[in-house]
Amino acid sequence: MPFFLHQWTYKDQQVRSLLLESTDRSEVVRVAIEAFGGTLQSFYYCFGSYDGLAISKFPDHETALAAVLAITGQGRINALQTTVLLSAEEGLKAMRQASDAIKDRQAPGAP
Repeated sequence: MPFFLHQWTYKDQQVRSLLLESTDRSEVVRVAIEAFGGTLQSFYYCFGSYDGLAISKFPDHETALAAVLAITGQGRINALQTTVLLSAEEGLKAMRQASDAIKDRQAPGAP
């Protein structure tokens, strides 16, 4: 099951609601992710370009996209960036594939 990093900014009205209601947004995000067969691995509020981030795990990319679309469609966030995360093992496998492809295509005697 692939992992995903989600980073978002809240709309001003949503920030106001958070202040007035003090709702546990991690629980809201967890429920939304689980509705699509995923699991919430981590949830954080943060400083900087984004107001929050979450790491999730979904059965596949299409299901993750469906969940992201459903969450975004609620209109509470300004921006959402989702990044596919690869494990160190997956990264190493990709490096080996790239290395093999380069070796196969190099001219004899090329550095």
